[in-house]
Amino acid sequence: MLLQQRKNLSVTESACRSCGSEALVPILDLGRTPLADRLIRPENAGEEELVFPLEVAFCADCTLVQILETVAPEILYADDYPYFSSFSPALLAHSRANAMARADERGLDSDSLVIELASNDGYLLKNYVERGIPVLGIDPADGPAADAEKVGVRTLCAFFTEQLAQEVAEKYGRADVIHGNNVLAHVKDTNGFVRGIGHILKDDGVAVLEMPHLLPLMEHIEFDTIYHEHHCYFSLIALDKLFRRHGLFINRVEQLALHGGSLRIFAERTENVDASVTELLAHERAIGLDSADYYREFAARVAGLRDKLVALVGQLRAEGKRVAAYGAAAKGATMVNYCGLDHTQIDFVVDRNVNKQGLLMPGAKIPIMAPEALLEKRPDYVLVLAWNFIDEIVAQQAGYLATGGKFIVPVPEPKVL
Repeated sequence: MLLQQRKNLSVTESACRSCGSEALVPILDLGRTPLADRLIRPENAGEEELVFPLEVAFCADCTLVQILETVAPEILYADDYPYFSSFSPALLAHSRANAMARADERGLDSDSLVIELASNDGYLLKNYVERGIPVLGIDPADGPAADAEKVGVRTLCAFFTEQLAQEVAEKYGRADVIHGNNVLAHVKDTNGFVRGIGHILKDDGVAVLEMPHLLPLMEHIEFDTIYHEHHCYFSLIALDKLFRRHGLFINRVEQLALHGGSLRIFAERTENVDASVTELLAHERAIGLDSADYYREFAARVAGLRDKLVALVGQLRAEGKRVAAYGAAAKGATMVNYCGLDHTQIDFVVDRNVNKQGLLMPGAKIPIMAPEALLEKRPDYVLVLAWNFIDEIVAQQAGYLATGGKFIVPVPEPKVL
């Protein structure tokens, strides 16, 4: 029955999500895994979970790296979707700086309009609201959307599609600035999403989108960034081809340290490409990101990292050490499930998001607690699953470190801090 449910809830893709080519080259298979954000209530711990294939492929024609299984978005982003952006101070500061820079350079005022796609709990748009700049958030998750409304961010609780974009343009007008942070990789209809941006962008407007960059993912073996919510993994080469296909031009790009390495692209209707774009495109081509040969050893490197981490945790447990984890994020679910680390090896995981506390990690069924548990229970080691926020976590947990506790950072190879 469970297998039949899975068949009804997902589709295995045979053509590229961007260009439609069938020249897909498999590069990594992480097996059948549970949905990374599908946290478990303790009373349901004995129930069998839905699992789906998690295989990654490279398109030999347009260079897009992508997973082959598409899980229905209604399943991925259910009513109890647990991600709230405002629980990370570092992300809040990053987003505020982004919003203020766009407001200043574009001269935005009360006659302007800023739209964010996947606006979550209003973490970014509230900065525009403070300056009296009209905003519209679009997000399909009920909980975060409701929180956004509470902080004055007008929000449509819906999936952003090309059809919705046309309706938004008619009802609210077109945007001076469109934000979309870590959302393009999540959408089922990649081309429809970009076409939708075109519908709601003013002729002289700019779409400012952020997404994890494929290059550091490959170089630093950041395989835990791969899960069912992330359909695509973007190089600038693939992004440039995608946006040009729909009459939008990436005229500027910024490389960010956020989330282990991200891109912030600036797309406009008129082509005016600067050196930041041409230089990064040339660099990606020079190292081979547009060739299948570049990806051939990735699976072996991922397996090597897994073996080292499993051996380290196994050794610590054999020595009688207690091991916990930090960060019940989606990337953490990929890490523990691919590595086979469950509640018998990791005593608990802590997370600042109160909506996750009291639940269990999918698959591994590791209990999630508040960060205060590190000082209360004093595990000997903490595996940092949210390693992309390691500096913030180290500062936050100075008290735990002062007691002699140690952190394990898993990528690009396991290291004890």
